[in-house]
Amino acid sequence: MSADNEQFYLRYYSGHTGLYGHEFLEFDIRVLGDGSSALVRYTNDSRYRDASSIRKEMCVSDLMVKEIKRIIKESGIMKEDDAKWPEKNSDGHQELVIQMGNQRISFVTATIGSSIDVQASADPEGLRVFYDLVQDLKTLVFSLISMHFKVKATPR
Repeated sequence: MSADNEQFYLRYYSGHTGLYGHEFLEFDIRVLGDGSSALVRYTNDSRYRDASSIRKEMCVSDLMVKEIKRIIKESGIMKEDDAKWPEKNSDGHQELVIQMGNQRISFVTATIGSSIDVQASADPEGLRVFYDLVQDLKTLVFSLISMHFKVKATPR
């Protein structure tokens, strides 16, 4: 398997249990079959004001997967360790799992409200890498969903 077709999986979860039950946001990206595309699944589950669960699923090209891998590699997250990061608590937690080739990471930390939480941690440099990568990945996934599900073809 070439570097472009190496095994790849990404999962992000952020959630808590509160007044409205278990509320969470989750997405995962999984390369399909021959590596020419990937499946992106997104779920946002909230019961606030009787909201219903939002679930979206789409396929993206291998070029998008290459870009996601580039973002991950350049972030430096694969070298980090979550041992000194805030532990999950009653305010909720976040999880990030990435499998690239033979390398796999799995992080769990408390929900980060802002960069102030990052600076106050015992490992601000490592947690900053996590925080920035998560922000980038969430923005990318939200953009993909927006483009995929809201763009309408116009007749010529």
